[in-house]
Amino acid sequence: MNMEVVRGILIPFLGTSLGAACVFFMRGKLNPMVQRALTGFAAGVMVAASIWSLIIPAIEQSEPMGALAFVPAAVGFWIGILFLLLLDKTVPHLHAGSDEAEGPRSPLGRVAKLVLAVTIHNLPEGMAVGVVYAGLLRGSAGISAAGAMALALGIAIQNFPEGAIISMPLRAEGQSTGRSFLYGVLSGAVEPLGALLTIWFSALLVPAMPYMLSFAAGAMVYVVVEELIPETQAGAHSNLGTLMFALGFTVMMALDCALG
Repeated sequence: MNMEVVRGILIPFLGTSLGAACVFFMRGKLNPMVQRALTGFAAGVMVAASIWSLIIPAIEQSEPMGALAFVPAAVGFWIGILFLLLLDKTVPHLHAGSDEAEGPRSPLGRVAKLVLAVTIHNLPEGMAVGVVYAGLLRGSAGISAAGAMALALGIAIQNFPEGAIISMPLRAEGQSTGRSFLYGVLSGAVEPLGALLTIWFSALLVPAMPYMLSFAAGAMVYVVVEELIPETQAGAHSNLGTLMFALGFTVMMALDCALG
């Protein structure tokens, strides 16, 4: 595996780790307005990445199918949605700011459930980076080195606030600074692992690359609609979350167009 690919799959993890490191410099919980803004920005990045970096290349690779070129993208998209729905129902987890856990009953503690919630969130992002770099390594049409790097950078940008959103509330709840940072870092470790697994199986996945690209898109869109958008619209001043969603969408769109 060349260094370009290694850098690409580690960049999003670095974004999460840097965000988690905010716990060393900031005290208390994130201001609710700041958290809403960061969440909205992350949601915008994920939606734009799903469209420009995943769904559009999936359709382009299916162009020989003519009018049915959308079918692999649509099928893969729905498989991704259903996969995240399955995880949501079978993995016990607790979202930050919530007192009620989701999924089956479990003896796991609050911290473990918080980390699992962010892990579920980060899994499709790691798969997205992995499948794009798998396509790049195999020379799939519509995937360039610059486009793959744009996706990695975009996810890293939106991972930065996510790292802070998981580590700082843990510190405010009484965890030590070091442990809060560690949990924040661990929550993002699933991304490079998911990316590596996807690349290792790339020989099997390339014939189904349009399905895999749109699968990752569906998984990310599920996270946005199920988790992030409700957080940005809860309570008063929801316009801030909407505006930051638009900003995140614009930043990711610009990255993909400029580098892709």
